[in-house]
Amino acid sequence: MSSLPGWKALPPGCPVQEPLSAHKNHTGSWRSERPLWNHDHCVKCGVCDMFCPEACIKANAEGFYLANLDYCKGCGICMMECPTQCISMKQEEE
Repeated sequence: MSSLPGWKALPPGCPVQEPLSAHKNHTGSWRSERPLWNHDHCVKCGVCDMFCPEACIKANAEGFYLANLDYCKGCGICMMECPTQCISMKQEEE
C-alpha cells in the first residue's frame, strides 16, 4: 500500500509529491504544433522565454531562443507574445 495520500485527501491545486519531478515527464510528445524561430528577425529580447508557461524556452550560446521540445506543449503563447513576430508554429508530422 502506498504511503501517499489518495486524490480525495489532497487540496485543490497541483500537489508536488517530489521536488523537480516534472523533469521526469517529457510532456512534449503529445503536442500538435511546434514553435519555429526566424533568427533573422529575432532581437533576442527574451519575451518568449518570459511568457512560456512551461519554462522550456532558453537562450542558446549565440543568445537566440529555442524551446526544449521534450517539454514544449505547442500552446503558441511564445508566438502570440513575440514583438517581432519571428516565431511561427509548424504542424507536427507523424
